[in-house]
Amino acid sequence: MKTSAFKLRRNDDPVTSHQSAFAVDTNKMESIVLQAIDSFGKDGCISDDVLKALPNYRYSTITARYKALKEKGLVITDGTTSKGESGRSQLKMWSTKYYENTND
Repeated sequence: MKTSAFKLRRNDDPVTSHQSAFAVDTNKMESIVLQAIDSFGKDGCISDDVLKALPNYRYSTITARYKALKEKGLVITDGTTSKGESGRSQLKMWSTKYYENTND
């Protein structure tokens, strides 16, 4: 299921943001981010972990995919947090195939 371009921009954004929203290959990036999250298995990961796993991509390119992956039911958060490099808490994420197995 492709993420709609209207979810990638706000109505009051400049024209260039609207153009970019329609040009982004969201399926490809969502797949790349999901694979990174999936690679952490049942231990899950925080955003810092995903960013380290994908050093060739920009922060905003990666973090913008989390919401869509959650909405599609491919990634789950349960309120569990872990400290990131900044010292602030970040939500832990799991691909749904591993999260289900952690509750056995």
